[in-house]
Amino acid sequence: MLRKKFHIPISIDFAVLILRVFPSLFMLTYGWEKLIKLISGDWTFADPLGLGEGISLFLAVLAEFFGSLMVIFGILTRPALLLLMFTMAVAGFIVHAPDPITVKEHALTFLIIYTAIFITGPGRFSLDNRIFSR
Repeated sequence: MLRKKFHIPISIDFAVLILRVFPSLFMLTYGWEKLIKLISGDWTFADPLGLGEGISLFLAVLAEFFGSLMVIFGILTRPALLLLMFTMAVAGFIVHAPDPITVKEHALTFLIIYTAIFITGPGRFSLDNRIFSR
């Protein structure tokens, strides 16, 4: 409808690209902070699942930094999204459970965005599409 009304060449794939890249760039900053913390040897971190602080920090870095890069480039997007969705669910519903909504809203917003991308797939402008398309 928007395309016909305003004669703008809008593509759902372009919208998915925007939805994939920009939130993941924001998430990358959270992952970068944790990666630096991990590299510096400071392994203190929340342990919401009882796995140990170091393992929890490592898994958060894996999802938030490396998972975000994978989503940005659209490579193995759905597996990366599963990591990110799980991490954001833990952050929103376990780590920040007693906090007000203003504290947990970042995690929940990322969870909603990543769920939407998981449903739509990475779109045409992704390495997944280049590699796995028939």
